[in-house]
Amino acid sequence: MNLNREGTKVQRLYDACNHVFAQKGLPNFLQLQSLKNLLDTFEAVDVGIDEFSLPGSPSSSPEGIKELICGQGVAEITYIHIHECDNFSIGIFCFPAGANFPLHDHPRMTVLSKVLYGSVHVKAYDWVKVENSSSRTIGLARSVVNGIQSAPCEPSILFPKSGGNIHSFTALTPCAILDVLSPPYSEDHGRSSTYFSEFPIHGLPGYCVLEERDLPGDFAVVGASYLGPDLIFP
Repeated sequence: MNLNREGTKVQRLYDACNHVFAQKGLPNFLQLQSLKNLLDTFEAVDVGIDEFSLPGSPSSSPEGIKELICGQGVAEITYIHIHECDNFSIGIFCFPAGANFPLHDHPRMTVLSKVLYGSVHVKAYDWVKVENSSSRTIGLARSVVNGIQSAPCEPSILFPKSGGNIHSFTALTPCAILDVLSPPYSEDHGRSSTYFSEFPIHGLPGYCVLEERDLPGDFAVVGASYLGPDLIFP
């Protein structure tokens, strides 16, 4: 698979995902590494975001670039949909400073993420032992990540059962995260997101009890149009 052919970065990402995730079974290490390396080349402007501008201010983007989303002007958590099919989805979450995306999982999914700009505090867990027989999921989880990710930083990969499949984000500054999910969320296929509360265990650092919770009442995500380069489909 040649990931260096001509085209925009987002087109190359789409083509690579279409190749890797169309096959049966999980991608192998080399395929995921190639996707990770491609994702690592992205900047906000590659997906239609001016990370420096405020609404009404002159754009800091290069001349000839069409209108972009003002990264510093995002007032609430905003999802920018780029593409979704049965095998994968590509999209961007933009955060204002202080916004929190609560602890949630990615059932039977592989996720690649790249912080495009700004700083975000990430907490991520994997199950050690989980109980699903009751009406709500509860179990023991191990901390995988508890720290700050600031652009530029390398992309992360989480897997169905490892890598921090259950995670939360708190934006320390205005920031954006480019996500590739495979397969995408789907209620029809039993891949709905579950939200969790965390309860630290005294005397056992790095572990906690996670208990399923309802979607927080004050949590909301709005949508915005994708303003980056158009995709060409086969």
